[in-house]
Amino acid sequence: MRKVTIDPITRLEGHGKIEIFLDDEGNCDRAYLQIPELRGFEKFCEGRPAEEMPRITPRICGVCPTAHHMASTKALDDLFKVEPPPAAKKIRELMYNAFCAEDHILHFVFLGGPDFVVGPQAPAGERNVLGVIGRVGLEVGGKVIEMRKRLRNVLSIIGGKPIHPVCGLPGGVSKQITEEERKIVIDAADYAVEFCKFALGLFDDVVLKNKEYVDLITGDIYSHRTYYMGLVDGNNKVNFYDGQIRVVDPSGKEYVKFKAQDYLQHIREHVEPWTYVKFSYLKNVGWKGFVDGEESGVFRVAPLARLNVADGMATPLAQQAYERMYETLGGKPVHSTLAFHWARLIEALFAAERTLELAHDPEITSPDIVNLPTEIPKEGVGVVEAPRGTLIHHYQTDDRGIITKVNLIVATQNNSAAINMSIEKAAKSLIKKGNVPDGILNMIEMAFRAYDPCHACATHSLPGRMPLKVNVYDAKGELVRKLETKE
Repeated sequence: MRKVTIDPITRLEGHGKIEIFLDDEGNCDRAYLQIPELRGFEKFCEGRPAEEMPRITPRICGVCPTAHHMASTKALDDLFKVEPPPAAKKIRELMYNAFCAEDHILHFVFLGGPDFVVGPQAPAGERNVLGVIGRVGLEVGGKVIEMRKRLRNVLSIIGGKPIHPVCGLPGGVSKQITEEERKIVIDAADYAVEFCKFALGLFDDVVLKNKEYVDLITGDIYSHRTYYMGLVDGNNKVNFYDGQIRVVDPSGKEYVKFKAQDYLQHIREHVEPWTYVKFSYLKNVGWKGFVDGEESGVFRVAPLARLNVADGMATPLAQQAYERMYETLGGKPVHSTLAFHWARLIEALFAAERTLELAHDPEITSPDIVNLPTEIPKEGVGVVEAPRGTLIHHYQTDDRGIITKVNLIVATQNNSAAINMSIEKAAKSLIKKGNVPDGILNMIEMAFRAYDPCHACATHSLPGRMPLKVNVYDAKGELVRKLETKE
């Protein structure tokens, strides 16, 4: 049996490789996404004071630290049973939406966009951000940089710095927003709204007006009928910061809706021996393997899942874009994996609009930004919608607030079963009679890029047992001793 390896896979956060096994006729028999890194944050957080968690967990990922910071901060609210003042909630949500808008645009331009703007089978050296700028022009590239600069300045104003924020406290935030800072945020959000409208227009011109791309999106190669999960507000509209977790089945009907604290009643994790990533599934449906359909507990999260779960968007421009997407793609739910890219741009517009709405709220500058906790801590759960999907932080402590147990269910982990299914289906659909050119390999990689996975975040399983081998060399580079543990 012939093996084809894509190593490393490209344009994602983290590291990984794809192993494709061909049968005797040269067609794909099986394909696996293997993640070779283990972070171990759940374990080494034990013994730490709980209030340190919003500063420790953002180090899991340099791309989405704000998501971990916010989920961790909300877990502390629940742990210490303290409700933040209204101004603190609005400051948190403002920062979080600014982050989501900026992060979504980063993925579209740098990671996912080259497959469409440059072309899925363009030369590998052109499928990158420079290739995108070469096609759309330096002026557009400048706008991307300006938007990210302005929104990252918003993150600095509130969080203390653009990455690894330090503002979250149990019961509030550490710093109020001044009136002068509020004006800066308004200007940044205004710019972001206009850019996101432009990005959707670019998607329309480059993708939706290209029949080949539309056929790719709506075809069977990148399609799976799964359950979908995401946070919704009281009106079942998309909300990144707060709400209940809603799940719909492959036909779009509500399967369950639950509070974050009840997640263990509905989500379980499956482990395979060939990867460090766990595979989330719906507990009450069950693990049936890497298959889709109503009998399988596999579900998906992230932009398309959130739109499939929700009854609409909570801002007007995003709602118009939401309606157009479903009208174009034949109604809800949409099962096409490549439609995640379109949904991501709609969400970027929503996040920018929501940032602008909150920035215009005069209460955002209130000095009442924290309520001090008084309860003895024991257990707390915090959930947000990371750009890559539903993110859960669950902490248990002793009476002094020292962490005794941590459970992190990360967005990419929730998508990991579907990602493997998507890679294998693409490989089986595209590889014929042993013909595996570079363009085909990139189209197989497109199956995971649509999810915008972050494997630095998602590696929590230590599969099986492995020997540890250490070679000791002297100053001359000569091997002097070998150390090895038994399996």
